[in-house]
Amino acid sequence: MHLLLLSNSTQHGRGYLEHALDTVTGFLPAGGRLVFVPYAIADHDGYTAQVRGALAGAGIDVRGVHEGGDPLARLDEADAVFVGGGNSFRLLSALYRTGLREALIKAVGAGLPYMGASAGTNMAAPSLRTTNDMPIVEPPSFEALGLVPFQINPHYLDPDPASTHKGETREERLTEFLEENDVPVLGLREGSWLRVDGDRAALGGARDARLFRRRDARLFRRGAAPREIAVGADLSELLGTTPAFDSPA
Repeated sequence: MHLLLLSNSTQHGRGYLEHALDTVTGFLPAGGRLVFVPYAIADHDGYTAQVRGALAGAGIDVRGVHEGGDPLARLDEADAVFVGGGNSFRLLSALYRTGLREALIKAVGAGLPYMGASAGTNMAAPSLRTTNDMPIVEPPSFEALGLVPFQINPHYLDPDPASTHKGETREERLTEFLEENDVPVLGLREGSWLRVDGDRAALGGARDARLFRRRDARLFRRGAAPREIAVGADLSELLGTTPAFDSPA
């Protein structure tokens, strides 16, 4: 299985996919046909055009899975698939409705490279339960693709000690999740990504040219303090996870 799971597709001050472009173009087959799944936002044509423009310089042929009338046929033609960000509930609902959920599980399991960003990265986990999104639609189930056996929280935000906002922090919400579910959660900060090739998984990330720092991640486990994960870290052990949902502590 070959996965590239981006926390975000747009970095502050940069164009679409620009912060990870070398990694993205190195992951996707050169000259191959990339099928893009735009269902996380409403404007499918406009979203596909944005991806097509971002990857045109790399010679990657981008086709929307919605173009041509039969999403499953478009997927069958693909050399790789990219599932874009937006609203995770809308995206998962569309994957069920079109039959793409089962088709993606089968195709990626058979070796089709899968790239996700934000909501598309959420889809790679077993469940939708660690998304940040509002449930604007109701999918048939929270069960996502399960391409990895642990949860991911894209766009992970650290608590701001200077904030006067009294709502829950991301850390508090993930702690609540672990009170009811026993499965690791990888919090991907902006500019970071997870690369999976077979039985190997590693954290990658862009450097902030202004701050000269790496974009790292945070790993949450039940009964343990959150752990900082540095870019380049080997996370292969997470691929052996056996998730347990609805399992109160």
